[in-house]
Amino acid sequence: MVYAIVRAGGRQEKVSVGDLVTLDRVAGEAGSTVELPALLLVDGDKVTSDSKTLADVKVTAEIIEDLRGPKISIMKYKNKTGYKKRQGFRAELTTVKITGINA
Repeated sequence: MVYAIVRAGGRQEKVSVGDLVTLDRVAGEAGSTVELPALLLVDGDKVTSDSKTLADVKVTAEIIEDLRGPKISIMKYKNKTGYKKRQGFRAELTTVKITGINA
């Protein structure tokens, strides 16, 4: 089984061919391809972590759709001062399908 650990949006994700992964927003239209930098490659019993060898590894993914994450409610309150602040946040996300890991 071949899989790779890639850096995507400030996090690391374990991916293999055919996986659907949700990442922070990636620039591009639906249907276009994007290349992700590999940090580790596992091919059966062979583990590759050398940065010079990993520079040649290409992990390609196809952008499926752009979406937004769940609403996060933020409430700040200070007692006896009349200070209240309510804020919300929704993360911008992209779903990608891993199409190839070429060593």
